[in-house]
Amino acid sequence: MARKIRIGMVGGGRGAFIGGVHRIAAAIDGEIELVGGAFSSTPEKSKASGEDLMLDPARCYGDFKEMIQKEKRRKDRMDAISIVTPNHMHFAPAKMALENGFHVICDKPVTFTLSEARKLKDIVEKTGLTFALTHNYTGYPMIKQARSMIQAGAIGNIRKVIVEYPQGWLSFPEEQKGTNKQAEWRTDPKRSGIAGAVGDIGTHAENLAEYVTGLKITELCADVSTFVEGRLLDDDANVLLHFDNGAKGILTCSQIANGEQNGLNIRVYGELGSLHWHQETPQYLKHKSIDGQRIFEPSVGDLYEAAKVSSRIPFGHPEGYLEAFANIYKNFARTVRKRMNGETPNEFDLDFPTIDDGIRGMQFVETVIASGKSSSKWVKFKS
Repeated sequence: MARKIRIGMVGGGRGAFIGGVHRIAAAIDGEIELVGGAFSSTPEKSKASGEDLMLDPARCYGDFKEMIQKEKRRKDRMDAISIVTPNHMHFAPAKMALENGFHVICDKPVTFTLSEARKLKDIVEKTGLTFALTHNYTGYPMIKQARSMIQAGAIGNIRKVIVEYPQGWLSFPEEQKGTNKQAEWRTDPKRSGIAGAVGDIGTHAENLAEYVTGLKITELCADVSTFVEGRLLDDDANVLLHFDNGAKGILTCSQIANGEQNGLNIRVYGELGSLHWHQETPQYLKHKSIDGQRIFEPSVGDLYEAAKVSSRIPFGHPEGYLEAFANIYKNFARTVRKRMNGETPNEFDLDFPTIDDGIRGMQFVETVIASGKSSSKWVKFKS
């Protein structure tokens, strides 16, 4: 099959922030073509959004059910469905897409509840189709360099992990103003789930810590807070972590850290040294030890292959958020194409978050919220 992977999108219509990000990311490497979608909860807005994107009106549908039913009968049918809706609308379209033969790439967290996530895993395994989750921060070249260095023993046995995700955009009750769509649904338990900041950015921090280190969280102790009066979900959390190799960790996530934008960062300390990375300066990975410091950059020097294949442009031109996001789509597309051709994807093709990462994320959300409400010091992180 020598053509682009055809995708349809659920959500992401007019006024939606993340839909545009997904479309740009999908298009960067020229391996994916958006051919249609069900872009909104209302047919009229979905059609209008399709017009904005200059898509065939016949492939801009009133809802995801109509899209899947009609697309599966086309000779030039979509190969995959991209789901970019609020959390409560992830499971139903993902389930229907998989059951009708479409691969799926979905925004995080994977579902509204852990129970839904486990049901979705059963469907993924039964169908044998490809499912990817857009924990996009794992797509940065220097994150892949850090992961490879840890796997190679560059910093020795890991002792301590600190991961932080501070934001300040919900320092005030934005959801009560009626002008911020993102704030409205992310603070609404009916659409976001049992967690606010923990489900939105806390899951990114958890996923990054486990991806980079290769370790698994075994138990945690959480202090979960809601600072803004009248807010229905958490906007701040501080979590102590225990990992499966005996390492200890600290995870903080906050959306009321006034003055912060997207300050995701991670520090991993081993017996022989440490690694430091900050999302707002993503082109730099610092490797420190008592003997000094070395800074790694994309396309510069002797990098591990995982970092090389994730870099696109010459040194001195920093790769950022969209490129990292695009690496998830690129690897997803290459995996789908090879499987459709009867070929075996390689380790770099398969380097994207899966349904298992989605389940870990939902387990993290439920465990943190349970710990925050519990009088017990530590709560087991069930796998």
